[in-house]
Amino acid sequence: MTVTLDAARILDPALALGWPAVLAFVRIGAMMALLPVLSEVVVPARVRLALALALTPVVAPFAATAAPDPHPAALVAEAAAGLALGAVLRLMLQALQMAGAMIAQATSLAQMFPGSGPEPLPAIGHLLTVAGLALFVALDGPVRAVQLLLLSYEAMPPGALPQPADLAMWLLDRSGLAIALAFQLAAPFLAASLMYTVALGVMNRAMPSLMLTLVGAPAQAAGMLVLTLAVLPLALGLWRGGLEAALDAPLAVR
Repeated sequence: MTVTLDAARILDPALALGWPAVLAFVRIGAMMALLPVLSEVVVPARVRLALALALTPVVAPFAATAAPDPHPAALVAEAAAGLALGAVLRLMLQALQMAGAMIAQATSLAQMFPGSGPEPLPAIGHLLTVAGLALFVALDGPVRAVQLLLLSYEAMPPGALPQPADLAMWLLDRSGLAIALAFQLAAPFLAASLMYTVALGVMNRAMPSLMLTLVGAPAQAAGMLVLTLAVLPLALGLWRGGLEAALDAPLAVR
């Protein structure tokens, strides 16, 4: 008895099942490259790979509903979609880092306590970043990120490249929101620093022979640390509202 193997009959079903999984894996991997917590350097690449592989069977059915024909352009489109989703939450973390840099410069703490790592940050920047990451996990951020990934197939079908004009407008809008949030978080420290500088200038004009800078620097550092203790919970509450808005409407444009 002769058995004839038809390659097309064997490969076509496997390709029909495997191609949506490949598309889903590319979108998941691109999103994890920017997702807070999972994209940090302290998280091994093997952990991200294992999570991406574990999520692929969950996400693949959503990609299979409108999966295009196998083509390299579809992989590029999925990578762009995943990066766009991850950028939504990464910009929120960048807002904390920008606020930390502004606070450190305003309070003269940037040179006193420099940070270390791939992204050099002052101590207050590290404090805000770690607090933001902890708050992101406490708010079930990774779970909501997976929900966002599943819902993204309605707005961004698999294999369809986003329109450049829409993507540019979205990036400008989200970047503007992150910068505005950073200034709101740093506003109390900037105002306190301005008041201190004005008061120091007035006192220096009244007593030019006294080295007020040497006397006022420790007082400024101590005052800003007390201000940090008082303002930080309110600042994180404000940041939490921006984070939840980004999770609820990630692709919205004002």
